[in-house]
Amino acid sequence: MKATTRIATLDFYPRANPRLRLFALWYFTVLMTVWWIGGILFLGFEQSWAQFALGAGTAIVLQFVLMWVHVKSHDLSPPYAGGFWPLVNFLIPAYLPGIAVTMLLYPNERLMPVVFAAALAICSKAIFRAPVAHGTQHFLNPSNFAISVTLLVFADVGLAPPYQFTANIVGIWDWALPAGILLSGIIVHAVSTARLPLILAWLAAFVLQAFIRSQMFDAPLLPMLVPMTSVAFILFTLYMVPDPGTTPLRFDGQIAFGIAVAAVYGVLQSNHIVYGLVLSLTIVCGVRGAWMYLSHLRSRTAELPARVPGE
Repeated sequence: MKATTRIATLDFYPRANPRLRLFALWYFTVLMTVWWIGGILFLGFEQSWAQFALGAGTAIVLQFVLMWVHVKSHDLSPPYAGGFWPLVNFLIPAYLPGIAVTMLLYPNERLMPVVFAAALAICSKAIFRAPVAHGTQHFLNPSNFAISVTLLVFADVGLAPPYQFTANIVGIWDWALPAGILLSGIIVHAVSTARLPLILAWLAAFVLQAFIRSQMFDAPLLPMLVPMTSVAFILFTLYMVPDPGTTPLRFDGQIAFGIAVAAVYGVLQSNHIVYGLVLSLTIVCGVRGAWMYLSHLRSRTAELPARVPGE
């Protein structure tokens, strides 16, 4: 008999309230859409319309194809069944990584690096999954992982220049735009995702690692804190680090996760390794995924019945 219950999507948020999760997804969708359209028209984004269209399109198509294959191979009811809005709500989590990788990468005029990054972001959710109590869960931040790999694979692709986010605005808007994005993002995380402890731990640990490096290398502290003033840092802080699908839910786990990302960033910077922000998050997510595997194996081993001598 064909299953009637919906299967979990590729973007399962552990124990999240469905309505709050949907609100957060729609908020980020509207914000990112307005941001990239306004970025091209007014702010000074270096990416083209074609790159954003291909990034979003590739992610959406792959999300649908992967789920369709999963549904057909397991004889399950698709999560996008039921009309227009269920389909749209199913595709939104794919649209966001497609836009994010396009916004944060700079491949000049080329299109294939954008397609590669968007495809990798979606495929990573199906490939890199760790066992949990209810099944499996992807553990790599899709957008961040795709950006990290693209930067390593394509030597002539870099991160988007930080100036593009505020290149064409002056005066009070230089402060108002970042402040508005920061404040609204904090409110959404406080209301919908419950990831404020992680964000605060990350920010505090970032300041701490900068202070430690300044003391170790007898260097000025202020230049090490300057990255925190950029819109790109705000974007990373609000939309990369606290991704609900790939970060811990418990308070202590969130604190540890935020501190770990900042600590790895400090180590990378101390060794003069570029792209420290995105690489640090990818490394911490990978280590967390390995820990989830080990914890699952230990629990399975503990559940095995003890063997009686002579059996």
